[in-house]
Amino acid sequence: MSEILTSLTDGARQRLLERITDVPDYPQQGVLFKDITPLLADPEAFGTVVDALTGLCGRHGATKVVGLEARGFVLAAPVALRAGLGFVPVRKAGKLPRPTLAQEYALEYGTATMEVHADDLGAGDRVLVVDDVLATGGTAEASVELVRRSGAEVAGVAVLLELGFLDGRSRLEPALRGAALEALIAL
Repeated sequence: MSEILTSLTDGARQRLLERITDVPDYPQQGVLFKDITPLLADPEAFGTVVDALTGLCGRHGATKVVGLEARGFVLAAPVALRAGLGFVPVRKAGKLPRPTLAQEYALEYGTATMEVHADDLGAGDRVLVVDDVLATGGTAEASVELVRRSGAEVAGVAVLLELGFLDGRSRLEPALRGAALEALIAL
């Protein structure tokens, strides 16, 4: 299942979008960075996002929430807490202290490696992967692979903002193998 989340009204979506700032040429020339910090600074907007993403945990039967470094942490941790689920961080290589599973991936401005503790997820876990932005899909695809390699099931991927013009959805959908991909806002 792949969709734009319908539980938000058009007005709520517009209010969230108004609190996302465009930063041209960051982190490098030619990249238009979507800064969500103004949205996070607004408790009503932030609460709307957390409520909507928390609803997806129940809808998809999640037992754990994975957040992707770094801005995904800010969204995923309160979602997990509000849903009464465990939070598992997926981090850049070398940031986790115990044995990890690693996955290299390409993003719109380079390559990187993500890691998860090898024992934080396992058989019986249904994982909702939460991130701020779906751009080219590389980060989300790598996280889905990490979840599966850990023995857990991917319940879905949920993002605040999908940049449709970068076609990340097309790249990610085969890796989902039928799991949900939902965005609160799509551009």
